[in-house]
Amino acid sequence: MKISVVIPVYYNQDNLRPLYADLKEKFIDKIEYDYEIIMVNDGSGDKSYEVMQELALRDSNIKIISLSRNFGSHAATLCGLNQATGDCIVCKAADLQEPTELLFDMVERWKEGYNVVLAVRKDREESRKQVLFSNLYYWIVRKTSLPTMPKKGFDVWLIDKKVKQVLLALDEKNSSLTGQILWSGFRTSEVYYVRKAREIGTSKWTLRKKIRLVADTLFSFSTVPIKIVTTIGIFSFFGAFIWAVVEVIGKLKGYIEVQGWTTLFIFNLFSFGVIMFSIGILGEYMWRTFDSSRRRPPYIIEDESGDKEVED
Repeated sequence: MKISVVIPVYYNQDNLRPLYADLKEKFIDKIEYDYEIIMVNDGSGDKSYEVMQELALRDSNIKIISLSRNFGSHAATLCGLNQATGDCIVCKAADLQEPTELLFDMVERWKEGYNVVLAVRKDREESRKQVLFSNLYYWIVRKTSLPTMPKKGFDVWLIDKKVKQVLLALDEKNSSLTGQILWSGFRTSEVYYVRKAREIGTSKWTLRKKIRLVADTLFSFSTVPIKIVTTIGIFSFFGAFIWAVVEVIGKLKGYIEVQGWTTLFIFNLFSFGVIMFSIGILGEYMWRTFDSSRRRPPYIIEDESGDKEVED
């Protein structure tokens, strides 16, 4: 049996050595099966790749890959999955906020026959602002897109080779890998942990990236945006119709001597806003269709080291 650990790396030069030491002490040295660690440098501008090269020299089971630029966590993880040769694959963050001991429980659940094992947050030792945004995001996802999303979400997960092949075959851009895992519908189990506060370095998970994740999840797995546009359109139509009837009756009965330009201006402004909002929603879907039709690769490998075994 062989397990692959995929680790996307983005500005983690100070985390990588402690991360490997933690993995080795708490997991690698205690297992009896084969392993490989696949680190994917997602266009980091620091010395992350140099540290990765150093670690690869220390452990022949470490495979390192460097992408030509920052393609995002989704693409970096896909790259790692494509290179993985294990019977099961674990995706783990590089920030040391998840306890390594989780891997034992996840592997045991996989041995019991589960295709997917999610490490679900039971609690978070982070700022109230981070917790609030995270809980809001997962609430929106559960209500609009993926009802099976755990209430407090997950970042660490284990999948078997069957699920890996499905994810690679989907070939979707501007999407959420965690959403794809839930959407695939394989037999799933959960293990729980408390997410620690980050002690080394600062997170590059900016507000812009968070908003992009929300948009990617909604437009990839939900029809809610289109339904919102449709609902607004219906209410706007009936509102305009009722107001037109009122105006006509008022005019016929002589109540209206001069047409109210203020009312007309407000109504036109509202209608224009609805139209632009609707076009924006449709544009998001059209952009994703166009981006997919160009068939550009989700990532480009600039450099790599470590031999990849040939799968049967």
